[in-house]
Amino acid sequence: MALIERLYHPELAFLPIGDLFTMSPKEAALACGLLHAKKVVPMHFGTFPALTGQPAELAELVKPLGAEVWTLAPGVKVNW
Repeated sequence: MALIERLYHPELAFLPIGDLFTMSPKEAALACGLLHAKKVVPMHFGTFPALTGQPAELAELVKPLGAEVWTLAPGVKVNW
């Protein structure tokens, strides 16, 4: 993550938070800090019971970093 930040300086990161074969919200928050991303879209969560990570948990963890969490809902159009 630090290498990606150093090379590309991303402002937006799509990070997995499901916590089964992917990062948990805690690990995603650490990745967000390493990336210095200001906006984070959580992914790979909530599609079946084993994926326990929640966007609200990620949002709390990245507050000290000044990052904003954009949670997308399946099938909902987003106008950025």
